[in-house]
Amino acid sequence: MNIIDDLKWRGAINQATDLDALKELTDNNKIALYCGTDPTGDSLHIGHLIPFMILKRFQLAGHHPVIIIGGGTGAIGDPSGRKSERQLQTMDQVHHNEAALTAQMKKLFGTENFTIVNNYDWLSKISLLDFLRDYGKLFNINTMLNKEVVASRLEAGISFTEFTYQILQSVDFLHLYRHNDVQLQIGGSDQWGNITAGIDLIHKVEGPDTKVYGLTIPLMLKADGTKFGKTAGGAVWLDPKKTSPYEFYQFWINQDDRDVVKYLKYFTFLSKDEIDALAEKVEKEPWKREAQRRLAEEVTKFVHGEAAVEEAERISKALFSGDVADLSVDEIEQGFKNMPSVDVENKKENIVIWLTDNGIEPSRRQARQDVSNGAIRINGEKVDDVDAEIDPSTHFDGKFVIVRKGKKHYFLARVK
Repeated sequence: MNIIDDLKWRGAINQATDLDALKELTDNNKIALYCGTDPTGDSLHIGHLIPFMILKRFQLAGHHPVIIIGGGTGAIGDPSGRKSERQLQTMDQVHHNEAALTAQMKKLFGTENFTIVNNYDWLSKISLLDFLRDYGKLFNINTMLNKEVVASRLEAGISFTEFTYQILQSVDFLHLYRHNDVQLQIGGSDQWGNITAGIDLIHKVEGPDTKVYGLTIPLMLKADGTKFGKTAGGAVWLDPKKTSPYEFYQFWINQDDRDVVKYLKYFTFLSKDEIDALAEKVEKEPWKREAQRRLAEEVTKFVHGEAAVEEAERISKALFSGDVADLSVDEIEQGFKNMPSVDVENKKENIVIWLTDNGIEPSRRQARQDVSNGAIRINGEKVDDVDAEIDPSTHFDGKFVIVRKGKKHYFLARVK
């Protein structure tokens, strides 16, 4: 399947400047294409991931992706999708974020048939007079005002700095066309005005028949109409220190049946036949949640690697079965991050007193009853003797005691 036909089937095309011509171009040539991200933070989240997944599909089809880390544009701030001015970052912050995002991109795209660049390298060399003479003269204010990214901000106000952002992004496209043979820019739906401004600039400078194209990705919404990628705890990050691989895996496995097939198309590299088969299972056997499991496996593997998938599945299985004794300290940190926790002293103590004094049981009577009934497990082992002692130093390097009360309720005791 041609890459454009594949993107159509996946529902991954929102707007394109000339889709038929782009399809013909990609049928007959291996092209270079680009997507950019500004270093506004030191990690991408899964909302950012969508256009880069498209870039990865082109790479797998033999085309050459170029990624811009926007050290130059990030220094002034993209007004796209915002109702107010961005807070300017210090250049030290920008450089720190550049390094972190560059490392993430290399992990996703590897080192073969892939180029990563920083637009600070060329934008910082343009003097104010050159900017006004060489580029400012080619942009019509009326046209710029009509771009959605600017028009949406006129009532609240937009600074001249952010107003010029679309010119800088246009310069990026022109630079990459000249120096990296880039013919296609990809971005989120909010980037359409910036992308078309770049195409207009190239046509004015290089000639109206220059073959350059733009393509945007649809805004991702969940079946309930809310924005994709947000959870009660905030964004789902690609940085494992911000969102652990286990949390990342759980985010995907908990997706709604109404959304899972769409996400399989967007976020995995499974074939049409495989996704169609999983879609059928969603219809006929939704309780098995096979599509969600496959989605979680594929996206976690892409972002964090095969070992992270195995680790997330091991934690999930242990929590479901109660067999937590073999989990590592790191796996406990991941799996119990959002569960009730309490700090405890590193001393031996009777189980009834320990459970009550640490707030895991409401009273000693209830603690004795739960222990006697076999409802309490300590570090995966059932304890039914009310005279038993808990020794916090015996498991998990003396850092944790895991309590399971009944079948579903876990508590993490952190040993001080």
